[in-house]
Amino acid sequence: MKKKVLFICIHNSARSQIAEALLKKYANDLFEVQSAGFEPSSINPIAIELLQKEENINISNNSSDAIFELFKQGRHFNLVITVCDEGNAQRCPIFPGLNYRIHWSFEDPSSIEGTDEQKYEKVKEIYLLIKKEVMNFIYLAKNEKLKENFPFNWKIE
Repeated sequence: MKKKVLFICIHNSARSQIAEALLKKYANDLFEVQSAGFEPSSINPIAIELLQKEENINISNNSSDAIFELFKQGRHFNLVITVCDEGNAQRCPIFPGLNYRIHWSFEDPSSIEGTDEQKYEKVKEIYLLIKKEVMNFIYLAKNEKLKENFPFNWKIE
């Protein structure tokens, strides 16, 4: 049976969308994956462009979903992974049936300033960091080592 994973960030516009897309691409056989945000907004156009160029993944038709709507619907997840800053990660509700809540801290792409090229390059750096964590997560899951081998930089609750 597939484990249900939920990625959460503030706006569900870039970080959680990227993580969701990568986990779906590389481990769809292991996980049912979804993403949501505390304050949903439109999908970040740089994230759309980046995933299309780097992964050949199209997220342009994705929606930005509200975390509390999923909670009110009584949705169940085995793992909730927050990809926002520490303070906002604490806002995450506890879902029934939850096995683990993991926190990976990444800079918010919507706060990046500069030229379009500078913004793209910075979001690409964030994407590469997210991809590294997702691939590590998949490796641990495939080798049935997820429970006892959480990396030291993952905050587990």
